[in-house]
Amino acid sequence: MIDLDSWQEIWQTISRNKMRSFMTAFGVFWGIFMLVFMVGCGIGLNNGMNKSFSSFAPNSLYLFSGRTSMPYKGFQKGRSWDIRNSDLILLKNQFKEVDLISGVIFGGSSDNNVVRGDKYGTFDVMGYGADYNKIDIQMIVHGRFINNLDILEKRKVCVIGEKIVNDLYTPEENPVGSLLKINGIYYTVIGSTIPATKIQVGGDPSSRISVPITTLQQSLNMGDVLHSIALTAFDDVPISNIEENVKRSVKNAHQIDPEDPQAVNSFNVSNIFNAFKGLSIGISMLIWIVGLGTLFAGVVGISNIMLVTVKERTQEIGIKRALGAKPFKIISHIMYESLLLTAIAGMTGIIAGVGLLGILNYGIESSNNEDVFFQNAQISFTVAVAALIILIVCGLFAGMLPSYRALKIKPIDALRSE
Repeated sequence: MIDLDSWQEIWQTISRNKMRSFMTAFGVFWGIFMLVFMVGCGIGLNNGMNKSFSSFAPNSLYLFSGRTSMPYKGFQKGRSWDIRNSDLILLKNQFKEVDLISGVIFGGSSDNNVVRGDKYGTFDVMGYGADYNKIDIQMIVHGRFINNLDILEKRKVCVIGEKIVNDLYTPEENPVGSLLKINGIYYTVIGSTIPATKIQVGGDPSSRISVPITTLQQSLNMGDVLHSIALTAFDDVPISNIEENVKRSVKNAHQIDPEDPQAVNSFNVSNIFNAFKGLSIGISMLIWIVGLGTLFAGVVGISNIMLVTVKERTQEIGIKRALGAKPFKIISHIMYESLLLTAIAGMTGIIAGVGLLGILNYGIESSNNEDVFFQNAQISFTVAVAALIILIVCGLFAGMLPSYRALKIKPIDALRSE
C-alpha cells in the first residue's frame, strides 16, 4: 500500500499542474457523465415503452377476410368470403392456447350520427364481444363494459369514450343510464371509458362507441357476418406459434386452399411489440458504445498528460532510482496519480449525471404531460457499480504507459537531462 507521504506528493504534483490536470480530467468527467446520462435516458425510454404496453395485450392477433387467390374444390380464385360467428366458437374450441377472443364489426361513422338532446357529433360505432376490453384495454370510468348477456339478448346498449362524454354531457355528469340516438336507433349508455395506454390498434378509443356485436349485426342487417376476429394467446404461448394454424383452421371451415396466401389476412400485434423491444436494445447498445468511446477518449488524455508529467520529472525519477527506489515505488506513484485523477473526475461525472437525471424526471413529472414517451430516467445500482469498475480499470490503464516509460529512465541519463 502507498503511504501518506506518497499521497501528499501525488496531490502536490497534480496541484502544480492545475490547468493541465483540469483539462485532462474534464475528458473523463465528460465521458462518464455522458455515459451515465445516456444510459439513464435509455432506461427512461424503455420504461416509457413498457408503461405504454402495460395495459395492452401484445400477444394478440387480428384476422380479416380477403379474396382467394387459388381455386379449391370447385371454387374459382377471386372468391370473396366472410368471417362468421361460428368461427369464434371454432377457434375457441379448437385451440386451447387461446385465452381471449372477440368478434369485431366496423360500424363506421357518418355526419352527426350521434345525437343527445340538442347536442350531436360524429363518432365511430364499433361492435365487440365481451372479451374485447381485455384485448384492447380501456379503463372503465363509469358503469361497465359489454357482457355476454348483452350479446345473447342483442341489447341496445353502448359504452362511450372520453371525447363523447366531453362533447355531449356536462362536466361531472354521469352518462350511465342516459339515451343516445346512434344512426337513428336509441341506445342506453352502460359505461364510459378512457384510454389505458397511448398505443392503440383500433383507432382513437376516446371517440369510439362500443356496442354488442349481435346488436350491430342486427341493425346493419349483417346476419352473422363479422369484419374481424381479435384473439390473444396465454402468456406462455407466443401468438406467432399458432398464427398459421389458426389461419389454416379458418380456411378449412370456409373451403379455402390451406396454402392460399391471400384469403386470410392477419395482423400480429406481437411483431410491433418485438420491434419496439429490438429498438430499445439497439438504442441501449448505441448508448454504451458512444459513452464508452467518449470515456476512452478522456482516458487517453489522462495517459498523455501522465507521459508529459513523467518527462518533466525525469531528473526527480532518476534521483529516486539512484537512491535505491524500487521499481514498484516508481510504478505505484504514477499509477496512483493516474487513478486519483480519474477517480475524482469520474465520480464527479457520475454525481452530475445522476443529478441531471433527477432534474429531468422532476421536470417531466411537474409537466403532467401524459403524452411524454419517457418515464423515470435513472441508473440502477448495477450500472453505478459497473461505472465505478470502469473508472478503476480506466485509471489503471491510463497509468500503464507512463509507468513503463518511468521504469525505462536510467539514473545517469536522468541526471544529465535539463
